[in-house]
Amino acid sequence: MKLLGNNPAFCFINNEWVPGCSAQRVPVINPSNGEVLCEIARGTADDIDIAVMAAQAALEGDWGRASAAERGRVLHNIGAIILDHAEELAELEAHDVGKPLKQARADVVALARYMEFYAGAADKVHGATIPYLNGYTVYTMREPHGVTGHIIPWNYPMQIIGRSVGAALAMGNAAVLKPAEEACLTALAFGELARLAGLPKGALNIVPGFGAEAGNALAQHPLVRHVSFTGSVDVGKLIQESTAHHVVPLTLELGGKSPQLVFEDADIDVALPFLVNAGIQNAGQTCSASSRILVQRQIYDQIVEAMTQMYTDLRVGPAMDDLDLGPVISKRQKEIVEGYLDRGRDLNLVAKGQVSASAPEGGSYVAPVLFADVPPDHVLAQEEIFGPVQVVIPFDDETEALAIANGTQFGLVASVWSRDGARQMRLAKKLRAGQVFLNNYGAGGGVELPFGGTGLSGHGREKGFEALYGFSSLKTVAALHGS
Repeated sequence: MKLLGNNPAFCFINNEWVPGCSAQRVPVINPSNGEVLCEIARGTADDIDIAVMAAQAALEGDWGRASAAERGRVLHNIGAIILDHAEELAELEAHDVGKPLKQARADVVALARYMEFYAGAADKVHGATIPYLNGYTVYTMREPHGVTGHIIPWNYPMQIIGRSVGAALAMGNAAVLKPAEEACLTALAFGELARLAGLPKGALNIVPGFGAEAGNALAQHPLVRHVSFTGSVDVGKLIQESTAHHVVPLTLELGGKSPQLVFEDADIDVALPFLVNAGIQNAGQTCSASSRILVQRQIYDQIVEAMTQMYTDLRVGPAMDDLDLGPVISKRQKEIVEGYLDRGRDLNLVAKGQVSASAPEGGSYVAPVLFADVPPDHVLAQEEIFGPVQVVIPFDDETEALAIANGTQFGLVASVWSRDGARQMRLAKKLRAGQVFLNNYGAGGGVELPFGGTGLSGHGREKGFEALYGFSSLKTVAALHGS
């Protein structure tokens, strides 16, 4: 934790480490062993107010006066310094979140890539001229909202900082970040790296703490002009209520129950790793996890048999052991997942991975579980579990597959496995999801690919240029000059 030194229990405001106003702290638990890793500040509404005022001052100062090209250079510098500290960040994330070290390393690379992408995109968000009446010149331009609030979850702190804060800064906003209390160490480290990279004072401010306190204060602050939230459906609804008081635009990236549709003409050898990995990555604690596998009956037994073998070989252990899965984030999350497993006792459990003998008793370990022949309306096929649990559901034809796939309240990601190009196009159009992948799943993360959902999966888009549009407002200028 060299990057943070003695600063984990502080807020990062105006490029300085400052103690929280309440002087209270929150313990950070290492999910691999249940031990206290360190303590963070318990941010309050007063801390949020100080951070927002610092952000507002930055907009009226150096950061607000910076050109798009200058903003891009700073983001480029941040990306470079992230890679310089890659191993330290990966180890910090592994200890804090519990994910295997290889996954944490991939998250570091993704964070740097977001900075690189938005560094290059900062000066490429253009307006347009609009043909209008004679004697007029009409054009549009995009402007930053101002102070933006970012409330991020514990499952992918670095990646979500990249796609949210990176886009906001590229557009010239000043950001206030409230990371999750369960895992915020790399978020705090990001603040220190941004300072070292030359980000002006107040452009980024970080206040850790509880969502009901610091998070709610951020969503309700009258000077915050846009809020981005990633997390649970229930909290997302509360955030939407809070931002409504000031009629503030909101990006919500919530849960998912994402299906993969496997047809009898699929390339099974290519599909199988995607079918399993998309469900168990980060111990299943991924909004876009593929927790439902829909398989045509002609190949159903073959797919179930292959997935059963793959699940049996999966190993769960401490993050630093770098096995297939690490622990879930907390004892509470483990209890939630086990509660769902209890509700699935009537189902056909066909495979279960193994918890490593090296796993400490105090860790929050859940072995990955695969259920087959699951009714589409069963709770395990309808609700987001946020753990390493997948269900396999048979279908007869394309019509039934589509009905099952669209048969939840979520609509985040879907995948189609088929060599039939016409079928691919039909389903891509009809699947209710913000992203549809054909003969793959996730496309390697896809920094450039707009991401978001429909229904209970939220609204608005992150990643790619769409995120830049979301973190800006469109102004139309109409000049009457005569003909």
